[in-house]
Amino acid sequence: MDSSTKRDVRKLTLEQLEEFFIEKGDKKFRAKQVYEWLWQKSLKNFDDMSNISKETREMLKANFIINHIRVDEMQHSSDGTIKNAVKLFDDKIVESVLIPTSKRITACVSSQVGCSLDCNFCATARLKRMRNLNPDEIYDQVVAIKEEAETYFNRPLTNIVFMGMGEPLLNYSNVMEAINKITSPEGLGMAPRRITLSTVGIPKMIRKMADDGVRFNLAVSLHSAINETRSRLMPINEVNPIEDLAESLKYWYQHTKSPVTYEYVIWEGINDDEIHAKALSKFCKIIPSKVNIIQYNPIDEGEFRQASKEAVDMYVRILEGNGIIAKVRKSRGQDIDAACGQLANKNELTA
Repeated sequence: MDSSTKRDVRKLTLEQLEEFFIEKGDKKFRAKQVYEWLWQKSLKNFDDMSNISKETREMLKANFIINHIRVDEMQHSSDGTIKNAVKLFDDKIVESVLIPTSKRITACVSSQVGCSLDCNFCATARLKRMRNLNPDEIYDQVVAIKEEAETYFNRPLTNIVFMGMGEPLLNYSNVMEAINKITSPEGLGMAPRRITLSTVGIPKMIRKMADDGVRFNLAVSLHSAINETRSRLMPINEVNPIEDLAESLKYWYQHTKSPVTYEYVIWEGINDDEIHAKALSKFCKIIPSKVNIIQYNPIDEGEFRQASKEAVDMYVRILEGNGIIAKVRKSRGQDIDAACGQLANKNELTA
């Protein structure tokens, strides 16, 4: 069978694998063995399945392929951050980042090749969205960073954030399936509470997550609680205004009892005044929440400039004065374009 006509074995459920082995006259339990090699042990090659006979391995190779990713280029920042340029089976490239701190090692993973949103401050938004990532491609990014954490830091991967390239909620089913594989005992077995999904805020999809009973954390890329300003920054706000976002977040909290984190960048001359700070403070009262004030990482010489320390301090003072937890986050990996908003894939993307 030509490799181009072979199925990717990781697209099959355990039940479908069982059916395959039964059809081939083999034992049903072989499927569970293969499934464990694929998802628990993250194997990339049929030949390495040591508890399966050579005859069965040859049968698998004759019928299937494993479309695993390859880390095409790895960059190391002076602060320890590692950025991966990840080549997919069709030669398209996305980026993922390992972020080390004293207490944790976090994998920042991508969910789409490019992005269909037009957030004006984000480098990824300048790339056209080429396709959604498959569940195994998202899973593989986590595995690669898990291995790098053990190799370079002799420490385990502790956290995962969906804050890389793309909007996770516009690739909903694949992202949810990837998270299932990452958290399942049959997969990597990571605790859902160690995973955070970051979204620009798509109300109907936030409601769907609540209905689906997800157990991971939610972060919303907010940047302004005033419609006019947020629409200038994030055009999606024109069709999903602050009021709709607020209602979906109430629904989220009613169903999950899980607080939300707001990601917020303060820009000079855009949202660095008390009016915006007080609007954010009011918005934070809708449901239990906290604010991560994120350092801006320039992507060009354009209109967006990091606000002054005085403006940031003013925000923190107003938020904390209203009983809201506010943390100022220093970006990491800036020297390798690995910080928030900088994932622009300077490697050539294959069309």
